[in-house]
Amino acid sequence: MLKTSILTTLLTITLFFQACSSDAENSANDMVATNEYVLTAVDGTQYIAKKEAGGFVLENAQGKVIIFDIFATWCPPCKAAASHLSALQAKYKDELVIVGITIEDNISNEKLLEFRKMYDAQYVLVNSSENRRLVDAIAKSLEVGERFPIPLMAMYLDGKLINHYVGAIEEEFVESDIKRALGI
Repeated sequence: MLKTSILTTLLTITLFFQACSSDAENSANDMVATNEYVLTAVDGTQYIAKKEAGGFVLENAQGKVIIFDIFATWCPPCKAAASHLSALQAKYKDELVIVGITIEDNISNEKLLEFRKMYDAQYVLVNSSENRRLVDAIAKSLEVGERFPIPLMAMYLDGKLINHYVGAIEEEFVESDIKRALGI
């Protein structure tokens, strides 16, 4: 009876440590895989965002200011921000990439195109299964909590966070940070 009890205890401990080891290896592998986010725009174009030590980058956009605009089509401040972001995108077209990331699950591209037309959102709008994962990663890196207000905008230059904005923000403040980031 004592031998059986000792054997059972040793077997349980061995399995426990094996499971922990396996989980740790899987977590490391998952961490590598989760640092990349494939985003699909409403026009079908794919964009790859990556988490780097200091922030986020967009593949093939080195040297450009990147603004991730986290929004919802039903959100009044998000609607108001769309035309301001479009004006900035037009003004800084060669130095700026704005990516609108909807937090709405299962929204159709048609609904996003309606939003674009109605509120003049003339920048990249992505509708991808990766949206939520990227939104969560950005929110976590900005330490705004899991239940943050929208719109939430994060501005980066080559992976370095320039600034972030929670809620409605004046276009002039965003433009000032774009100019500062570009050294204008």
